[in-house]
Amino acid sequence: MHARWALPLAVITALPLGCRAERRVEQIAEATPPPAPGPLDVPPSAREAVSLQEGFAPIVSRVSAAVVNVSSVRFVRPPTPERVPFFSNPFFREFFGMGGDGRDGQGGQEGQAPGPLVQREQSLGSGVIVSREGHVITNAHVVEGAREVRVAVPGRQEMKATVVGVDPKTDVAVLKLAGGEFAFAPFGDSDAARVGDFALAIGNPFGIGQTVTQGIISAVGRGNMGIVDYEDFLQTDAAINPGNSGGALINMAGELIGINTAILTRGAQGNQGIGFAVPSKLARAVMEQIMEHGRVIRGALGVAIQDVSPGLAEALGLPPDTRGAVVSDVSEGSAADKAGLRRGDVIVALRGEHLADGRDLRMRIAETKPGTRVELRVLRDGRSLELAATLDELPEPKAEAPTPAPAPTGALGIEIAALSDDLRRRFEIPGDVKGALVVGLSPGSPAARAGLGPGDVILEVNRKPVTAPEQLKQEIDATDKRPVLLLAWREGRTRFVLVER
Repeated sequence: MHARWALPLAVITALPLGCRAERRVEQIAEATPPPAPGPLDVPPSAREAVSLQEGFAPIVSRVSAAVVNVSSVRFVRPPTPERVPFFSNPFFREFFGMGGDGRDGQGGQEGQAPGPLVQREQSLGSGVIVSREGHVITNAHVVEGAREVRVAVPGRQEMKATVVGVDPKTDVAVLKLAGGEFAFAPFGDSDAARVGDFALAIGNPFGIGQTVTQGIISAVGRGNMGIVDYEDFLQTDAAINPGNSGGALINMAGELIGINTAILTRGAQGNQGIGFAVPSKLARAVMEQIMEHGRVIRGALGVAIQDVSPGLAEALGLPPDTRGAVVSDVSEGSAADKAGLRRGDVIVALRGEHLADGRDLRMRIAETKPGTRVELRVLRDGRSLELAATLDELPEPKAEAPTPAPAPTGALGIEIAALSDDLRRRFEIPGDVKGALVVGLSPGSPAARAGLGPGDVILEVNRKPVTAPEQLKQEIDATDKRPVLLLAWREGRTRFVLVER
């Protein structure tokens, strides 16, 4: 069974006047918030106040005034294939049998007033006031693209909020409230959180009103979950449900150690005891950059990287216990290119500190200011090298197109074709890319499980250049049942793909 991710965001959608409603809108009664402390009652340390008799009430009473309900309104078009870049390609539309009335893909934001085929969408989430002046941290997916954002503060009337900035790469957004001084939650040291520590989650699940749940820190430093680009999550079993997005995860000192973000559902609609929070250290750093620059400025090395798995280490001729990041591509003219990094290098240390994996390298580089010179320790063909790179600034990313898998079969469950001029035009493949084109995959096949998709170009097999589909098939057949190491091109980047049978 595949794991499914859910961002705990409650959404209510209404259609414009004259359109037939296709969804049932549930009426949820508003809960009356508890009496709030005065606007200057900053939560002090409450660790000594926790007892079996009073439970966590002393902590909650101090922090709850800083946890707010966030609602946003945006206008969106229903999804159609024409609005998805992948399906705008006539070849793919014909390949997958998409007609003009198909409804596959994902719709984007519509910036104009609603008219025919435009829906009004209202989202409900949570947020945390983190400054006396009324700065609020919430999740980017709660407010991104919103036409209007309103915040309900305990003990006050609902008020309009200004979106200061949004960072989808960490799912963090910063809002600003007007109207005087506010009670706020102090930042705690999320690096000090230990597995087994008590934790409280405060938010507004399902829009029913402020709710507190209790649990422990289940894990720290969770990454590679596929939720956002930069992941260093605190995992907790404190119940997190739809509407908790952007709410507070606090420790026993009444300090903010995380912003609740996502839950693992496995097909369920609510809490399964596995929730994730952006650590307060990361959320605070993002907030400070947004407040200073209006956006987050990150360092960039200019490489595509992968973790060193035991299988990949063996295929690259490395010891099985090697840890670090494999360089699968180097951008021309980038900091990495100028430093002399090559495809196939393994970066094992940054600034003299060993790297655990590719995520570790990504996080450290992103946190470093552009223009900074960094030392890298690299393994190349069995030798250890010391290189130095001056970091660039990470550019704004391009939207990625979805890659559904078709049905044709072949070696490893893959259908390949020679790169003709017509296929290059259809798939927008440059003339200098040489190899075999993936045109189909069998669902659940080894190649599909490894992450290959239609439109990928296989450049190498077992470190040998691919010149024709026949050569690729011969090399794969020669490996018997052993794993096959491929180098694949996709949308201007290359990466290693280990296909295990």
